[in-house]
Amino acid sequence: MSELLIEFNTFTILGRCARTGALGVITATGEMAVGSRVPFVEDDVGAVATQALTDPRLGKKGLELLRAGKSATEVIEALAAVDPHIEARQLGVIDTQGNAAARTGSGNSDWKGHIATDGFVSMGNRLISEGVVDAMAACFRETEAEPLWERLMLSIEAGRDAGGQHGGQRSAAMYVCDNLDYALVDLRADDYNEPVDELRRLYDLYVPRIPYYRRRAADPTIGPFSAWKDSAGL
Repeated sequence: MSELLIEFNTFTILGRCARTGALGVITATGEMAVGSRVPFVEDDVGAVATQALTDPRLGKKGLELLRAGKSATEVIEALAAVDPHIEARQLGVIDTQGNAAARTGSGNSDWKGHIATDGFVSMGNRLISEGVVDAMAACFRETEAEPLWERLMLSIEAGRDAGGQHGGQRSAAMYVCDNLDYALVDLRADDYNEPVDELRRLYDLYVPRIPYYRRRAADPTIGPFSAWKDSAGL
């Protein structure tokens, strides 16, 4: 088992904004295309992250359980009960009330662990040290006044700057829902030497467009972003 785990190393933070109810996940890993496996988020339902030797079906099942009214803790317990390989997984869940729960399987490689408290889960496996999870948690707590997507971006950078994982990162992704019935932010850096830097580059390009994309969905006469940007004084 330990030999299999060596390439599967991930650090992730799930969060909920207490002001707006927005829900999101940001993650980085040593494998490519992490956005296809770790983050599962749905408006008015919750957020789930499944990592390590992950089975993405657990993410879909987690959202289904949240949709049925289960709490974050109940979802973790239910997923653990049906997965015969649960000790090879790491799971985090936040429900719409901001309740958080997580489980780190014993088969994960060190350093492994999580912090699950009101409004967020910070977790990782095969990390340089516990300081990675601590740094993400501290950053998320200290940026409460910022939009959820900004808090998540700063937090994953804090985890990276605290050492990240053994062997470095290869991909990173952010997925945020903000009461629109579709993802407001869905960004991926799928195969890069420094994927958190690439995610930041995409993030800085995208965030100024968020008000435009919100409005365009309701008003398709708004025109192209270039014209809207000028009218908005950006």
